Amino acid sequence: MKAELIVCRGVIAVVFAGLLAGGTYAQSQDPTPQQQDLQNDKKDIRNDKTDLAKDRADRNADQRDINHDKRDLSKDRADRNADQRDINHDKDQLARDDKKYGDNSAQAQADRKDLRVDRVDRNKDQKDINHDRRDLNKDRVDGNKDQRDINHDKRDLHKDRKDLRHDKRGHYRAHIK
Repeated sequence: MKAELIVCRGVIAVVFAGLLAGGTYAQSQDPTPQQQDLQNDKKDIRNDKTDLAKDRADRNADQRDINHDKRDLSKDRADRNADQRDINHDKDQLARDDKKYGDNSAQAQADRKDLRVDRVDRNKDQKDINHDRRDLNKDRVDGNKDQRDINHDKRDLHKDRKDLRHDKRGHYRAHIK
């Protein structure tokens, strides 16, 4: 009787050990296509999140550039307008001095010199305005591109999350991208 009990316990132990070994062997196998799809979806989601964060940072930097260029443009326009007012004032002064003192008087020559300096300043300010407008337009193009990238990444992230939900529910697709 004791021998039967020992043999019975031995058989049960061997069967139990076999089950444990079979379970660990089954777990060490390569993941099924469904598990692999879940892993790929999770990896895609992680990648999409990092892409989205980078695109948002780019867009924000472009917006800061746009705001900076707008301020520069506004200051340059104010400078140009002030220079134009100086030019108009110098023209009036030159006309008065020409009438009062003659064309070649010292006052008229000084007014002509002031007029020339003001025109140079105005032209320099206009060049700055043109440069700032080009920069502003380039920054706007970059910002729009970054916003399109953000929208695309958001769509990708949404699709990947949807795929992951679908795969977790067991709606495994036979066709893999």
